[in-house]
Amino acid sequence: MNTALRWALVVVILAVAVTVAVWPRDSARSADPDAGQALTAPAEPEPDLTAARQAAGLAACANGSATVATLRGARAECMADGTAVDAGNFLGGRPVLVNVWATWCAPCRDELPLLAEYAASPGAVSVVGLAVQSPQRDALDLLGSLGVRYPNLFDRDDQVRKGLRVPDALPASYLIRADGTVTMVAQPRVFRSVADIRTTVDRYLGGGR
Repeated sequence: MNTALRWALVVVILAVAVTVAVWPRDSARSADPDAGQALTAPAEPEPDLTAARQAAGLAACANGSATVATLRGARAECMADGTAVDAGNFLGGRPVLVNVWATWCAPCRDELPLLAEYAASPGAVSVVGLAVQSPQRDALDLLGSLGVRYPNLFDRDDQVRKGLRVPDALPASYLIRADGTVTMVAQPRVFRSVADIRTTVDRYLGGGR
């Protein structure tokens, strides 16, 4: 190899080395999932529901004294204040009527005021609503407009709905005994009166309150 060719080869090697040294690092990191850089756009912030929560005036979500085994670890959000709730703990240790509803469900809109009237009546068991597959702001607005004040959970990740094995058709109601036994109300599927609710609770719970 003559001297000129040898020097030309040296120049090429040096040029490649310089190029590698100054190559932008950001492009490499963005293509490497293990580089520690976010590859997706940040999630949009949650809407501020403070005013909607205040207007709805829902009761707070206080934990029960035991746990419903089938719902242990199922996370939901208390619609009164937005706090995270373990549904198994919240619903355990007492008789509870759980009503699963959605803003797009027309029969739910008819049933919710009846449940509110029952919940406020003497001798009623605790009533808890579970809003599913609905924007939370719309759910809060609907509850406020209907005068529903009993506690409601927002099932953001469908964890409670899956734990209860809620069917596609809504509304759906469940009676939970103090021992944690969960029974879906099959008859009637939709409550038509407060008397319907009271009779159903007595029939399903009996002496197991």
